[in-house]
Amino acid sequence: MSIDSQKTPYTVPALEFKSSTFSVPVLVLASNDLTTLDHLLQKKIKLAPEFFRNSPVVFDVQNLNKQGLDIDIAELTGIIYKAGMLPIGIRGGNDHQNNKALELLIPVYSLHHSVIAENNSPETQKGKAAVSQPQAVERTAPATMLITQPVRSGQRIYATGDLIVLAQVSAGAEILAEGNIHVYNTLRGRVLAGVLGNTEARIFCSDLQAELISIAGNYKISEDLNESIRNKPVQVYLQEHTLIIKDIV
Repeated sequence: MSIDSQKTPYTVPALEFKSSTFSVPVLVLASNDLTTLDHLLQKKIKLAPEFFRNSPVVFDVQNLNKQGLDIDIAELTGIIYKAGMLPIGIRGGNDHQNNKALELLIPVYSLHHSVIAENNSPETQKGKAAVSQPQAVERTAPATMLITQPVRSGQRIYATGDLIVLAQVSAGAEILAEGNIHVYNTLRGRVLAGVLGNTEARIFCSDLQAELISIAGNYKISEDLNESIRNKPVQVYLQEHTLIIKDIV
């Protein structure tokens, strides 16, 4: 065989960097009272324990520094770990705080880093660990997220407002929203609405086959669902801390 006729085999690179965007919860701090922060964080996580379990989080200390309030970064990260979350970054820190975070192998993010999506809904603002008096600030309502592709097993989607899914949600998938959730197709997997404590949130779907449904931390698993409401269009809402599931007529 001649040299010219030999083909160089295609080699797949062992690794490569690609640009991408991830939505990561941001914990915005307005108090350096670690005892209070610990209590409020535990209280907030109890509203949606499955969402927060092993969830990455970036903590933002910008407001503290504006008030001239220092905070022990090592103790703060310890509180976050104890709550079952994984601190993956600090934002808004001064040189001392950033250096301490780096010693703990926690990256430093700029205030406008592209991979961080901070939740600015009214419920999120209530959920921030803060003891200072809130200021009147005009905020834009979070946009509705629209998903047109199937949500596959292992995928996790989080919306800061309402979530609308036009395709099926597969078993093993997880969809979460601070507001309402609409699934105009088969709903399997896990669905959690009002994850930051919004008790007015509702779930609507065309075909209920979910493994778990939850509103504001109140949930039912598949085994708890009555056969009469399976495989049909339903709506789910809270009434006196109880999930009500009704046919959509």
